[in-house]
Amino acid sequence: MTPPSQGTWPASVSFGLLATAMDRETEGREYLAQHKIPDLLHNLSALLLYHRPERPREFLIKTLEKIKLSKLTRVDYPYLMDESNVDAMFEMLDVAGQGYITLKQYEGALESLGLSIQDEAYKDTDIITASVFKENVMKKFAEMWAAF
Repeated sequence: MTPPSQGTWPASVSFGLLATAMDRETEGREYLAQHKIPDLLHNLSALLLYHRPERPREFLIKTLEKIKLSKLTRVDYPYLMDESNVDAMFEMLDVAGQGYITLKQYEGALESLGLSIQDEAYKDTDIITASVFKENVMKKFAEMWAAF
């Protein structure tokens, strides 16, 4: 039996097809979110744009292999920033050269790096020193990659 020509489907069939398509899309989005695929692709894209390798596919394969190995060893994650970059970022935030930044500055820095600000046990009046900043940022980068 052939389906009716376009535009002649009964409304109940059309609605059913639309609802099924929407359900599948919702399932797909939930699946991707559950496995953190959008976050992984975002971070891989950032690394790709930062390094701009001659062979992007090989670079991505090697990066995924490095992530896999790093998850086992808990070392050598493919950071977008190294410790000297994190130090420079802190210095830019500490414009007065006081050796510390505010919690608001710290949270803003984490957000700009795409890192989680959840689970931070600081009060609004707390200050963040350079060593705490670097330690936390590098730890959060490692946690981010370990989540994939």
